[in-house]
Amino acid sequence: MPTDRAALVAGSIRLASGVSFLVDPLRANRLWGEPDDPGPSARLLLRSMGYRDALIGGLLLAAALRGDDTRGWFLASGGADAADLLGGMSVHHDLKRGQQVIGLGGAMVGIGVGLWGALRGRPRSDV
Repeated sequence: MPTDRAALVAGSIRLASGVSFLVDPLRANRLWGEPDDPGPSARLLLRSMGYRDALIGGLLLAAALRGDDTRGWFLASGGADAADLLGGMSVHHDLKRGQQVIGLGGAMVGIGVGLWGALRGRPRSDV
């Protein structure tokens, strides 16, 4: 069975990001451009995002390791980022410049990677 290296990388990154939001949501949030404590409601949402990202990343990684078709998990990953971008657009004008670039830019990169992974063909087996 072929190993989907792109899915290994993308799944590992998403899993690590999700775990970082579960372990220390405030530190992870600082990496995404927010220097201040956003408050308890936002911390709840950060942890929820962490669970989501850890789940999608873990399942993408597991599918890659099993040699399964990973395109659906790439689509789920891009869809999660599309939801983040859509939600972020409603508060775009309230965000600091760094948050706009890192948060919304990161979501756009994630959407691109998700679409690329979902639309490509299955990796060929090594001969």
